[in-house]
Amino acid sequence: MNDESPPEQNEDDNPSKKFGRRGFIVTIGFGVAASALLRKLPGKATDKEITQSVAERISFPPTSTTPTAPSTSLSDPELPNETETVFEKVISGGRVVDPDSGYDAIANIGIEGNSIKLISTNPLNGRSTIDATGLVVSPGFIDVLSYPTNGYGEWYKIADGVTSNLCMHGIDNPMQKFLENTENHNPPVNYGGAVDHYQHRKILGVGIQKTSQEERALLLERAEKDLQVGAIGIHQQPEYTVDLKKSEIIDHGHLAAKYDVPLCLHLRHSYDRDFGSQESAINEALEVARETGCSVHIEHLNSTGGTGRMREAISQIQSVRDEGFAITACVYPYTFWATYAGSARFDNFQKKFGISFDDLQEVGKPDRMTEETFSVAREKNKLVAAFAMSEEDITEALSAPWVLIGSDSILERPHNNHPRSAGCFSRFLGTYVREQKILTLPDALGRITILPSRLLAKSSSAMQNRGRIQSGAVADITIFDPEKISDRADVSNPAQESVGIVHVMVNGQLTRENNSNKNVQSGVPILRDAL
Repeated sequence: MNDESPPEQNEDDNPSKKFGRRGFIVTIGFGVAASALLRKLPGKATDKEITQSVAERISFPPTSTTPTAPSTSLSDPELPNETETVFEKVISGGRVVDPDSGYDAIANIGIEGNSIKLISTNPLNGRSTIDATGLVVSPGFIDVLSYPTNGYGEWYKIADGVTSNLCMHGIDNPMQKFLENTENHNPPVNYGGAVDHYQHRKILGVGIQKTSQEERALLLERAEKDLQVGAIGIHQQPEYTVDLKKSEIIDHGHLAAKYDVPLCLHLRHSYDRDFGSQESAINEALEVARETGCSVHIEHLNSTGGTGRMREAISQIQSVRDEGFAITACVYPYTFWATYAGSARFDNFQKKFGISFDDLQEVGKPDRMTEETFSVAREKNKLVAAFAMSEEDITEALSAPWVLIGSDSILERPHNNHPRSAGCFSRFLGTYVREQKILTLPDALGRITILPSRLLAKSSSAMQNRGRIQSGAVADITIFDPEKISDRADVSNPAQESVGIVHVMVNGQLTRENNSNKNVQSGVPILRDAL
């Protein structure tokens, strides 16, 4: 739900449209302990036990091609012993955390080309060395719910620790066009995404309306072509595509199952009052999973199925996971959503969301709104944030080990954005881990590294070797200061880089060094493997 896209990229944000795909942006905050019916919050077990629990309980087990776990001895037979090997790059003295294996120790990493060759507690020699003393060395953060790179916003992602920018909320184009557009500005982050069902509807001239059998067949053909080109999922949005029938979602669920990719759903209802039922919206997604056997990923659960009822939402989903179905979800760590004031989401907003004008703030301005200032903003279709979320929603969501973090945004000029476009992951680690202690560090890192990797690794070997600090893994690495990592972006000024992300490596190349981004554009496409 990237409401910050410019009009030329997103026709739905036109104030003349009643339903905009990017129109609804909801997010959440912090608070109370989670339900006793759910997994206990971290802190009751050791970091290693929690990390292993997270890795085990997601529905996508490692494949046979997963790199080997870290070792204090050389695992590459072509290398001489540790004391004689000179690596291209060495990361020395950091706290190396690998959520996949549970490895957590002060260690050194030897890197050649784009690959990790060795993790060792012994000193290593390198032609260049990064001193990570006092820092955490993590797999690069994987943003599962971003939007296409634009030549600008991805540098804020780098400053937030992101190494893979994945558009599972849709790629805004057919897959071939998406790849061409992204290649043109050669981003520093890896990139990929899901079939954009709504975009194909617009191309066919259908938009949000009902489809004929012929049109449905064409939509399936277009989706399959995108998968064959390399899309790593299928995205649908029944809330915006108001006449989308469940049977059409099921058709795409069968296609997702055929290609072993997740069906990513923006659910049908965002509120739970007289306007719709979040419970029924989740049930619809769960019924699709049961009928098709596909993996289902629920996008920003806090805004479309769990607002004010997160405990019940988690219980709903867990019951179907217990039957053996692969259901995951993501959230983002803010207590407000934002969308354009002229959109349908602000129709009857007081009754829908139980908020008033002083709960609203125009993006780029410092003050809360009045009825008068909101009227002006609505007429001009300004981006407006609504502080309408419960702090309990995020902590309840994080009690479930299959809930990931996704930003649902990327920064664009002229910075008419939700601040999560620049600070999502640093906020998660700074506020939830260091300050609130809702999760342990290994558990939190698992939500943004190995779990998104596993979500997509069934069909993409490019993901099988990411999200890990292991011998043979791709050297996508984020190095940060756990005492300083924090977001700075806010509603009044979203275009502020996070702090505490010291070094970022993408495919073995440093894209951020000593707290500053570099002009290194080393991202590669993350694609589904050819059948």
